[in-house]
Amino acid sequence: MARQPDDKSAAKSKNDSKSDDSVLIRELALLLAETNLTEIEIERAGLRVRVARNISIAASVPAAVHAVTAPVAVPAAAAAATDLAKHPGAVPSPMVGTAYWAPEPGAKPFIEVGTKVTAGQTLLIIEAMKTMNQIPSPRAGTVTQILVEDGQPVEFGEPLVIIE
Repeated sequence: MARQPDDKSAAKSKNDSKSDDSVLIRELALLLAETNLTEIEIERAGLRVRVARNISIAASVPAAVHAVTAPVAVPAAAAAATDLAKHPGAVPSPMVGTAYWAPEPGAKPFIEVGTKVTAGQTLLIIEAMKTMNQIPSPRAGTVTQILVEDGQPVEFGEPLVIIE
């Protein structure tokens, strides 16, 4: 008669690996706290472990200042953005990301107010998901307004530039 494997030893080895995993996770969590990192990922012996923590940025804005300025500033900015979005020469953002005026920090901007552009010429770059996307001019004309600041987050459909 064939002998069956000992279920107790198999269960013991599974429990040992689970306790080793939890010890590893605890050590990584302590390392996060000690080094002020936001995430750590390791892989060894076919086991991949990633430990991360969330950091809230909203806490850096004082509540009293935000409550006073938000009702006044937001409607005016929203109304101006809505008017500019309807402008026939507005170039809308094709994606959500961060707008940059130049190909790299310190470089000459792609365009300035008064620049004559041709169809297909790069107006600015939008970084989305670590990818730099060139935004081409949809038509030829003269740049009359640049509606975003360098390094400013932009939303889909937000007007970026006015070309007349």
